[in-house]
Amino acid sequence: MTPQTAIDRLKAQYRDAVSATVEFRGEFSITVPREKIVAICQFLKTECDFDMLTDLSGVDNYGEDPRYEVGYILYSLEHRCHLRLKVRVSEEDMIVDSVTGVWSGADWHEREAFDMYGIRFRNHPNLKRILMWEGYPYHPLRKDFPLAGLPAELPETAVNADTVRSAPMLGGPFVAMSGSRSSIVREPRQYDTMAEQEEKLTHPTKKESV
Repeated sequence: MTPQTAIDRLKAQYRDAVSATVEFRGEFSITVPREKIVAICQFLKTECDFDMLTDLSGVDNYGEDPRYEVGYILYSLEHRCHLRLKVRVSEEDMIVDSVTGVWSGADWHEREAFDMYGIRFRNHPNLKRILMWEGYPYHPLRKDFPLAGLPAELPETAVNADTVRSAPMLGGPFVAMSGSRSSIVREPRQYDTMAEQEEKLTHPTKKESV
């Protein structure tokens, strides 16, 4: 079984429901109808041996219509190959059927896509936020969400509950300050040997080498 063989079987089963195959560096992708995603995933699992869902994620194609996508990366343990599925999701109807009934591992992936993009998954067993708190009004991975963030009220259970302030751009997590330490030194993996650690402790003011 190869990805192309699986796609050919899928096309024979669902006729014109499968888009043209896109191949890039040996990886195969197809776009399928949103309303058929569960049936297609079940077919690929039972008939084509794609027994593992390795990833599921949302995509915001801001400026396009439909704006959103959900991507599924399937893997066959027996045949050692991947296949990527995509479904398109419009802003007016951001609901996709859950594939947790096919692969239970889709649970947290779908929750993340809901949390970060606002895509809802019908028949999900526990569709609630997984990274942000319940009641948070935004979806941070949407392209129109500001890089600096937006003010939002913390839940009452939070310690020192207060307003979340926008992250400062200068020196923030996404923008490096001019003249800041090199990434080699900032990262935890900065030291390769014990000797380098001891050197840093012995000469803390020694100029960094980049």
